[in-house]
Amino acid sequence: MTRVRIIGHGRAGGSLATALSRAGWDVLPMLGRTDDLGGAAHDTDLLLIATPDQAIAEVAGLVEPSAHSVVAHLSGSAGLRPLVAHPRRAVLHPLVALPDAERGAERLVGAWFGLAEHGDPLVAEVVASLRGRVVRVAETGWARYHAAAVIASNHLVALLGQAERVATSVGAPLEAFLDLARGSLADVADLGPRAALTGPVRRGDEATVARHLDALPEDERPAYQAMAREAARLCP
Repeated sequence: MTRVRIIGHGRAGGSLATALSRAGWDVLPMLGRTDDLGGAAHDTDLLLIATPDQAIAEVAGLVEPSAHSVVAHLSGSAGLRPLVAHPRRAVLHPLVALPDAERGAERLVGAWFGLAEHGDPLVAEVVASLRGRVVRVAETGWARYHAAAVIASNHLVALLGQAERVATSVGAPLEAFLDLARGSLADVADLGPRAALTGPVRRGDEATVARHLDALPEDERPAYQAMAREAARLCP
């Protein structure tokens, strides 16, 4: 049985510990950043660093290198550079939101994972165990890959936050617009962004866009205008 140890008690670490245990991996007791980390890689096949990005290099530096063990982190933006002291190193970035350990463990099954183009192949076994899919990322591509992830997840949430503010200002609940959003996501999945786009920008209806801007509070206009410009980039 392949052994894995995780450094970091947060949502990502807890999610992976639960998911890998269910998938048949031997998950060793988790460690925190304040524990003695010197021998963390000595009795395991895979050591996963599940700390905030800014702590990865520091934590990796505290771990004594091992010729046998793979040392990997979960960041989508850092690449292999923080792990340079370790002969076997990899990146295992879950391309999925992990709100808590239980829901995160469920979402990891079948999820996409970002793996370093030249990382150790052991992490591909993790993905296979979770029935996931792989995006291979070159070392120079991590910042753009992670930017795409932030746009797809965090920025989408921020846009729905704006939808909620504007909707509630006229007495409509966010719930009334979520099926609309789900339908649009389904259309993007089926058709791609360009074919999925509908609405006034797609129709060239500048008068409606102008009415929207006139009706919106001043502090809501910049985001609307920015997304209208982005919508225009999808138009034939």
